[in-house]
Amino acid sequence: MCGTDQALTAVASANAALPAWAALTVAARAALLTALAKALAGYAEHFAGLISEETGRDAASASTEVEQALHLLQAAAAGSPATGDSGVVAVVSDDRAPLLGPLQRAVPALLAGATVVVKPSPKAPSAAFALAELTARSAFPGGVFNILHGDLAAIEGLCSAAEVGLLLFAGDPALGSKVAAIATRHGKPFVD
Repeated sequence: MCGTDQALTAVASANAALPAWAALTVAARAALLTALAKALAGYAEHFAGLISEETGRDAASASTEVEQALHLLQAAAAGSPATGDSGVVAVVSDDRAPLLGPLQRAVPALLAGATVVVKPSPKAPSAAFALAELTARSAFPGGVFNILHGDLAAIEGLCSAAEVGLLLFAGDPALGSKVAAIATRHGKPFVD
């Protein structure tokens, strides 16, 4: 479980990668999202297995989540407009949708030129970790897509980092309230 020090390291990595990533054209970033979609399609069954194993969901439900993640990546790559500002964005998600949840928040930010630090649920982290591996295999520059394993201490660390300009959340509203309280205490913009 990571805390503040590891969060600051992940944020520093995202911040170091930010200038080069933001300098790419939207088309170049979309092409990398296309490559990620192709890689994910090749491992769809594996991702569904990870989701099912960690969340207890049936195989059909887990496969549906992977399909939705693929559609999200393909839509972004097909020319969905980039929204948001570039910067370092933290994405926190719970175990309801361990692959789709983080992607729903990260993809628009990545397309807009932001780098991300994703903090998945400690109950279901494998899909996000495997996704980070696929970003590397899909030629994403190092530091553009970062993973931070942890609980509320890791979120505190993300919010304490001056470079994090926005905290995005996907998941249960009760957990979202806790995350929002941490973000507010640190003066970080929060979107759930």
